[in-house]
Amino acid sequence: MSYDPSPSYPVPPPHDSSPSYFTYPWAPDPQPEPEPARHRHVALGHHSDIRVLRTAYRWQRRVATLTALGYFTLFLVLSAYAPEFMTQEVTDGLPLGLLLGLIQVPVTCAAIALYEYTARRSVDPIAERIRKQAELDAKRAEGGR
Repeated sequence: MSYDPSPSYPVPPPHDSSPSYFTYPWAPDPQPEPEPARHRHVALGHHSDIRVLRTAYRWQRRVATLTALGYFTLFLVLSAYAPEFMTQEVTDGLPLGLLLGLIQVPVTCAAIALYEYTARRSVDPIAERIRKQAELDAKRAEGGR
């Protein structure tokens, strides 16, 4: 009987590399990674509608914010640098500065109305289209399984 130098069990690799065998003999066999499904439809995460929605929402915030803050900033600048203008009387006992200060409330309400209008007109339709597309993607994913 001759001695066979090649052992029938796996030989551990050198210490500087990861093992090429399972550490435990009872460990399950590795499962092959599933191949990604081939779809003609582009997944929602890569869709340009999200970018369009983000842009529309950004413009909506900017317009509404600049409406309210722009008027308030104008009022502050006039108060600081044009006091003679702000003290002019509009009617008997009502200075222009007080009138412009009181107009701040309707301007703020107008900014809120503008925000809602632009939401209904531009942002909400895009969001609804993305929501419907996500539902279709979910149904396709369920059907593919």
